[in-house]
Amino acid sequence: MNRFRHVNRTVVFAMFLIGALPGSSLAQQVYGSIVGTVTDASGGGVVNAKVTVTDQDKNTRSVVSTNESGNYTKGQLIPGNYKVEIELTGFRKAVSNNVIVNVDQTSRLDIILEIGSITESVEVSAASPLLQTDRADVATTFTAQQLINLPNLNRNFQSYELLTPGTVRSNWQHASSENPQGSVQIMVNGQHFSGTGFQLDGTENQSPILGIIAINPNLDSIVESKIAGQNYDAEFGYAGSGIAIASTKSGTNQLHGTAFEYFRNNSKGFSDYARNPFNSAENNGVPPVRRNQFGGSIGGAIIKDNCFTLAMRSCSASAWARLPRRLY
Repeated sequence: MNRFRHVNRTVVFAMFLIGALPGSSLAQQVYGSIVGTVTDASGGGVVNAKVTVTDQDKNTRSVVSTNESGNYTKGQLIPGNYKVEIELTGFRKAVSNNVIVNVDQTSRLDIILEIGSITESVEVSAASPLLQTDRADVATTFTAQQLINLPNLNRNFQSYELLTPGTVRSNWQHASSENPQGSVQIMVNGQHFSGTGFQLDGTENQSPILGIIAINPNLDSIVESKIAGQNYDAEFGYAGSGIAIASTKSGTNQLHGTAFEYFRNNSKGFSDYARNPFNSAENNGVPPVRRNQFGGSIGGAIIKDNCFTLAMRSCSASAWARLPRRLY
């Protein structure tokens, strides 16, 4: 018994160490990055300028410096809104709020520092680039708000893959007995559905046997999703036709939550629409259908500015014609 307890404590300690490892040890594709060039009024690069990147929801901070050419890079950023502050003695501090970082994408913020006191600050607006120059992939990105608000039958995450150009649903699907997660076989650019790769928080999320998504994430758990059909990075070389990346929420300092109910039924007149006139069993019309899917989520900080959590719950219920009318 004592030996078992010792082994158990060792396993728990090892798991804690793995969770405490820095972000650089994790896969790249779950994060985004901010890059840019800091120059002075003459256009010359500013060397050793301090660049502070702050997550505006979690208040976590990272600091990098510009190199000899005035360039800086901050990777391993969780998708979200960031504040970038750039300062160097002899120049006014430049501040840019609401710099948006997307999953597996690079946001560029170039700054021109003005001569003055470092105690003075100048607010800089982050403009969206007209042309993406950091990568050549052809992709569609969905934000958390779009994933929630777009119509989605059965709240299936994979339905959004069909909104990407070049995608089509396969004519046959796996049986529900071997596909309880509700994966959808979708062909990208005419390729077999198994050629599409899936990533969930930087981890491969594809069944090695069936070639479909292994974990179909809850819509309320996703902060952003990116679906690329062409010219994606070499790190996704195992995917022959496309790659679908999902990043889940990680909580914020503020306690927050969501609640939802999706209601599906026969619209008015549906009982008469498309009835088969040669089937006498349908003479009384189509039985009414009532389906409710409801749930919610709650998140917040376990340790402020350091550790966060998100919990969610989703349930479904159906009511059919045989149930009493008062339940409708």
